[in-house]
Amino acid sequence: MNKKTRNIILWLVLLAFLAFFPKLFGIYYTNMMVTFLIFSVYATSLNMLLGYTGLLSFGHAMFFGFGGYGTALALRHIEGISLLPAIGIGAGAAVLLAVILAPLVSRVSGTAFAMLHLAFGQLMYVLALKLYHITGGEDGIANFPIPGIFTESLKDSPDNFYYLAVIILLLCMWLMWFLTKTPFGQVQVGIRDNDLRVGYLGYKIPQSKALIYTVSAFFAGIAGSICALSHNLVSADGTLGIFVAFVPLIYIMVGGVGFFFGPMLGTAIFQLVDELVLRYTESTELVMGIVLVLVIMFLPGGFMGLFNTIKLKFKARFGAKVKEKTA
Repeated sequence: MNKKTRNIILWLVLLAFLAFFPKLFGIYYTNMMVTFLIFSVYATSLNMLLGYTGLLSFGHAMFFGFGGYGTALALRHIEGISLLPAIGIGAGAAVLLAVILAPLVSRVSGTAFAMLHLAFGQLMYVLALKLYHITGGEDGIANFPIPGIFTESLKDSPDNFYYLAVIILLLCMWLMWFLTKTPFGQVQVGIRDNDLRVGYLGYKIPQSKALIYTVSAFFAGIAGSICALSHNLVSADGTLGIFVAFVPLIYIMVGGVGFFFGPMLGTAIFQLVDELVLRYTESTELVMGIVLVLVIMFLPGGFMGLFNTIKLKFKARFGAKVKEKTA
């Protein structure tokens, strides 16, 4: 069996598993799966900046939040709007914010980039609390209508919402993966490793950073939009708070910075840890902190880095034995 055939079979098995997931595991674990995919997309969108471009952001939650608020406001105030355009408005709100900020942040990097985003992120958080007549303040926006695609409302059909969310979020993951395999992805890695050399090749670094930044914001906005729909609620603390800003960073660090599936693995690990810990205590943040410290100390490349090291050693060891036998 060649590699292409094996990959096709694996994808078909995965799709079949996701298709029957609600019937096999029930509503509780179905909601967990949706949350897992939401934060996988959110963390992967940040990994496009951090892992592939070398830009550390402490304010990525503002795009996540704008996506949620944009969709919620559209569904509440635009009469007769269907669901997909509402999600598009949320993603568009995140992109608009990125376009406004890009000229300011695309010319800096390192600590300046990180701290600028921490400041902008907290500014958006405060604005969401103060503009209560638009955002609902501390209470946020809740119980907004969620029209269905084939039904009147997705509130009455959680399975249909699950399938819609899975399709949209998996499509986002595929698009981000595809971008890493294109010249766009090569430019990202080039900026991370040696931006001067990329500049010598004719690429305009600030404009390239601005484009990467905007694409990353787009996917974070979609994740925020689906999150708002999933909970039928969007609030400042739930989408723009400092904890929401640092969660994807933690997932990336644990899963593996610069590995495409690292954020997804980190999200899965922490969801599993969170589920197990909540059975005994509510101190999930403490446990998350301990796990993060242990990973930074003993697995600086994250779990994907560990798997990659094991894989290379396995190939080196057994590949050498195969060569000896064939010699």
